[in-house]
Amino acid sequence: MAVGTLSLFFPVFVPACAAGIAYAGHRAFYMDWKTLLLYFFTGPGRTSRIILLIFAALNLKSLPLGWTVRIFHTFLFHMLGARPKTLPQRALFHYAVTSSRTSLLETDYNIHKSNSTYFADVDVSRSHLVTHLLSPGMPALGENEKTKLVLDKDGKPVKGSFGIGLGAVFCSFRKEIGPLQGYEMWSRIVSWDRKWLYIVTHFVVKGKVKPTSWDGRWKGPTRSKIVKKDDGSQEVPDWSKYIHATAISKYVFKLGRFTVHPSIMIKASGLLPDRPGPDGGNGWRGGEDDCGEMVDLGGIDSDSEWDWKRVEFERRKGLEFAKHFGALDGTNSLFDGGEDGAIGKFPVG
Repeated sequence: MAVGTLSLFFPVFVPACAAGIAYAGHRAFYMDWKTLLLYFFTGPGRTSRIILLIFAALNLKSLPLGWTVRIFHTFLFHMLGARPKTLPQRALFHYAVTSSRTSLLETDYNIHKSNSTYFADVDVSRSHLVTHLLSPGMPALGENEKTKLVLDKDGKPVKGSFGIGLGAVFCSFRKEIGPLQGYEMWSRIVSWDRKWLYIVTHFVVKGKVKPTSWDGRWKGPTRSKIVKKDDGSQEVPDWSKYIHATAISKYVFKLGRFTVHPSIMIKASGLLPDRPGPDGGNGWRGGEDDCGEMVDLGGIDSDSEWDWKRVEFERRKGLEFAKHFGALDGTNSLFDGGEDGAIGKFPVG
């Protein structure tokens, strides 16, 4: 999702799509569908048309504009009513689950899903997660001159169009996904720092993993919680054996060229508890890493209330992984412009 995309989405893309759909619907109303379908399936050249139809049906996500349709669908789906007005605090670190299937055009010469195609799926899964969790904060940031959520150093509201930028994606592959094989994408927020919101996406064997509950109205199968034994121990299943691949991404929120602290977006979406003390919600900003002064969180019970300590504990735990991912930005300095030469310049890139 490029910076500035959302500023054009509702005023430009939505009216254009609505007009296109309305015109197509108008034309479809006057068409003789019975005659057209009869000719399609029985007329001359029917074999080629039927084969082409089947091919298109098996490759819908890979057709021209297929990615665009999938991404715009996530915007409309969540911003126009899929998200309940309120979500429980624990939803901030919960998974958004999306199902897909490997199309024939995604299959490489090894007869499995091409590694390059995982990134398009991650785009869709991330968009579902972010627009579902943070959609209340997006219009609030978009009208920052009124809401005054983001202020500059002079205390004035920052001006500019709201947008979301993708900073980087890393993907680790474990097990192949075969042609036409179904799979699920489980995405959740891992952590955030002064600039980036980190998101992890797991590609999971379809139907093998079920959550213990669902937060909103869009639900699927569930499983029982892991029960502790009498001695206090518990046998945790090895969920990793169902993972095909894992990707981690980082998002940045922008108002024009101004970078918005992720905690402001999360807070505006009603998913960030106040930090104890006089600075309240602003306690998530400042300090060495611009996420508040480090304090001893003490013992955290996994069944405890999702207060500031519990959320901060989860953020710090995820940041231990995310900061290594962020350190890869420094590899830009390894590029020397071919100071010692290059191998060659090759055709068909």
